[in-house]
Amino acid sequence: MRVAHVLSVNVARGRTNPDPRALSKVTGIDKAAVTEPVLVRAPGPMHGGLGSGLAGDAIGNPKFHGGDDQAVYAYAREDLDGWASRLQRTLRSGMFGENLTTVGVDVTGARIGERWRIGADGLVLEVSAPRTPCRTFSAFLELSHWITTFTQAAQPGAYLRVVSPGTVRAGDAITIEDRPDHDVTIGLVFRARMSEPELLPRLLEADALSAELVAYARRRLASNQG
Repeated sequence: MRVAHVLSVNVARGRTNPDPRALSKVTGIDKAAVTEPVLVRAPGPMHGGLGSGLAGDAIGNPKFHGGDDQAVYAYAREDLDGWASRLQRTLRSGMFGENLTTVGVDVTGARIGERWRIGADGLVLEVSAPRTPCRTFSAFLELSHWITTFTQAAQPGAYLRVVSPGTVRAGDAITIEDRPDHDVTIGLVFRARMSEPELLPRLLEADALSAELVAYARRRLASNQG
């Protein structure tokens, strides 16, 4: 197995939202690789905070993106390569809107609360939630059924919060420093949210799950009991 590391650090190239129905007319989904070190710090609340955890990165719609529980988005290069083969098109790193394109990390199998130490500058991130697909994502890739296709594949990538700030650059090693003893993974949470609601009770086993998903799971479970 290849040594786990950051293949690419990507920040937004602000562009017009390709979805004409979107509330936000600007999107940060189109990210490009940078070579210089990038500061990563906790951005604060989703509403009124700094947006992205990466300095210099932009959030197009702060109503649904950014904030401490979505500070950094990671996607595996292995999964991008799988999509490139399936879609018969080139997918550069950053094209799924990820800040960190990783190699050698099982992102779908990462457990909620799992901590990654990245590089040698003290940066520690904690897995908090899966990404959910939206119309902007579909419009950007120009794939009309993309939300359904992406959901069925259940390889959503992971949002992470910042435990300890630091800098990140391409080539930095990723060390999984701590793994909780539950089995609530990014893949399981995604399926519970998107296609398998019977899994929702298991989400509450993960103390580090994002606040938005905890509230969602509790709301759905309460309505089912009612």
